[in-house]
Amino acid sequence: MPILIDFHALKDILGPPMYDMEVSERLSQPGVAIGLAWTPLGGEIMFVEASRMDGEGQLTLTGQLGDVMKESAHLAISWLRSNAKKYHLTNASGSFDLLDNTDIHLHFPAGAVTKDGPSAGVTIVTCLASLFSGRLVRSDVAMTGEITLRGLVLPVGGIKDKVLAAHRAGLKCIVIPQRNEKDLEEIPGHVRQDLSFVRAGRLDDVLNAAFDGGFPVQARPGALDSKL
Repeated sequence: MPILIDFHALKDILGPPMYDMEVSERLSQPGVAIGLAWTPLGGEIMFVEASRMDGEGQLTLTGQLGDVMKESAHLAISWLRSNAKKYHLTNASGSFDLLDNTDIHLHFPAGAVTKDGPSAGVTIVTCLASLFSGRLVRSDVAMTGEITLRGLVLPVGGIKDKVLAAHRAGLKCIVIPQRNEKDLEEIPGHVRQDLSFVRAGRLDDVLNAAFDGGFPVQARPGALDSKL
């Protein structure tokens, strides 16, 4: 007789789910973004969390980070501080100096796993932009890419494995460096059809993709539109 495999049969055969991604729940408050990491076992999604508190301008990093990722965090906060007025980002007291009487704590969960590499820069910037703007990052977006002090997005490795990890997690929009576009050819066609890709050349592109409605630049008072 035919064997019917339905939801209940799958549960009996495969057992209970190994874990729940909880993506939407984790991004239910400002200061959280999803990055993509490469490991020897394949790609993984990686949450980045940030909080701020009264203090003396200190940046605390936790989560077993390597030197390269620590440098990315310092680059991210420096770029945001230099562009705070452009995006109207302020600390709790309303100052554009984001570290004025303010401490920042950046945490990368799964602290038992050592994390390093140059691909978390865009995620850290997005996480901090969310924290200081009070806006939520889209829960269906993941990203990878390194940054420069001038706001450029640099190419990284492991694009295929990272995209497959995002697809497994149910994410729908992937932000990658513009110069990694050629790597999309390695991704299976059925996976590419399920996803949309944003090719980012600058951090402006990343922020506009990460937030609903984009991340508009604040108009300068008294600025006039040119007719030329």
